Amino acid sequence: MKKHLMIVTGAAVLAASAILSWAQSNPFLGRWALTIPEAGAGWLEIKEASGGYLDGSILWVSGSVVPVDSVILNEGSQGSQSLTVVRIHHVDRKDADGNILRTQRYPELLMGSMTDSADSFTLTRISPNQNGKGIKTTQIQAERMPPIPPAPNLKNLKFGEPVELFNGDNLDGWRLTNPNDVNGWFAKDGLLVCDPKQERGKPRKSYGNLRTDAEFEDFNLTLKAKIEKGGNSGIYLRGVCEVQVADTYGRPLNSHNMGGLYSRITPAVAAERPAGEWQEFDITLCNQHVTVILNGEKVIDNKPVEGCTGGALWADISRPGPLYLQGDHTGVMYKDIKLRPILKD
Repeated sequence: MKKHLMIVTGAAVLAASAILSWAQSNPFLGRWALTIPEAGAGWLEIKEASGGYLDGSILWVSGSVVPVDSVILNEGSQGSQSLTVVRIHHVDRKDADGNILRTQRYPELLMGSMTDSADSFTLTRISPNQNGKGIKTTQIQAERMPPIPPAPNLKNLKFGEPVELFNGDNLDGWRLTNPNDVNGWFAKDGLLVCDPKQERGKPRKSYGNLRTDAEFEDFNLTLKAKIEKGGNSGIYLRGVCEVQVADTYGRPLNSHNMGGLYSRITPAVAAERPAGEWQEFDITLCNQHVTVILNGEKVIDNKPVEGCTGGALWADISRPGPLYLQGDHTGVMYKDIKLRPILKD
């Protein structure tokens, strides 16, 4: 019995060692910027968890970064390896009165392959329609993201001349991110105002987000924002990373709170003021690290930005981009929008 146990144990150790070695040579490990046709930007991370298994997180166009349900690596022919990422969507089935009859689970697959540690590969997304009738197939391009640069020494930064991004009189220098959306933005009394009103009994209007014509690299940005009760907006740095602007006064700390990097970095302290009061932002983006000072309190201190957030204009967070303000949710006002570019050595 002991001999058999030793053989089984030895085999298990060898198998575990082989699996660990295989995971360590996995060319899919790392962070990937996803370009999703006709939809926008996404992000995928594949990593080896402390238990030796493969795990991952994903951002799909909008919303938050969420964990995937499983990651499977498989060796193919001629030295190729294939990746399968599984996400499970839960769909409540309701009767005519809105009562939940049952919850069904629909798997979504992301599948790709490569023969070596390439810097890009194609993912095929296989997604069933949630009514159970039909399957959608989409081709997605995944680009390997380079390592995050070292954190900058903020004390040594040098700045160019400040740029007033809003003149207080009109929307010169600004435009909608999507020209087909309804424009709820206007200038009034020196304020940049968004008032995305819906009309009762009429089809819902799709209001747009507002971006600068100009694009920027690293910078320091200061502005003031005022939201209504229950309000929700956002400040997109380079058009890809959202610093949250929302009515979260009194709520427990969360990455979706005012001053957080949406779904990625939780504010260190709750520094927001109640809705209806001006919120003062001082934001520095440098070397793919972000610092946010909200109402005089440092809520994010030179933290790395691992990827885009929901609503990004594109997946590449290293390229220059505009400042864009979210206006498709609720009313919001901004003023005193000033940007100082960071000078490179």
